[in-house]
Amino acid sequence: MKLDGSCHCGKVRFSVESAHPYPFNLCYCSICRKTAGAGGFAINLGGEAATLTVEGEEHVTVYHAQGPDGPSPLGRRFCSQCGSMLWAWDSRWPELIHPFASAIDTPLPVPPEKVHLMLGSKAPWVEPAVGVGDRCFEEYPEESIADWHARRGLVS
Repeated sequence: MKLDGSCHCGKVRFSVESAHPYPFNLCYCSICRKTAGAGGFAINLGGEAATLTVEGEEHVTVYHAQGPDGPSPLGRRFCSQCGSMLWAWDSRWPELIHPFASAIDTPLPVPPEKVHLMLGSKAPWVEPAVGVGDRCFEEYPEESIADWHARRGLVS
């Protein structure tokens, strides 16, 4: 599925092909929570990095969170003008790109269930809306975005 996305001010537009377009993975880690500013979580999708096209790339900036061992290899891309989260890319998996669902303009399919992850890092004021069949994890689950889609026969 082709995903088209943009930032709030319109300076950055992008597209990427995704075999994993269901927005099911809600991440409550402190980095997503603080950079997303939306409901205490962020949602990443899966895409093929080789298919990424960007208009307005001069307005894209990268944030690498600082960890105990230095900067994270995962870089979150933002619009330098309006601050919109766009996508994440990690040098350990260069073939993948993870667009933030909040930046996608293409209508996304409704997931049959959600995964709430990194709940051990959620803000105390956040009460996750856990639905019937949803799965919850204090940290990261072992199942990848691709595996979740494949297990449900949702690979496009």
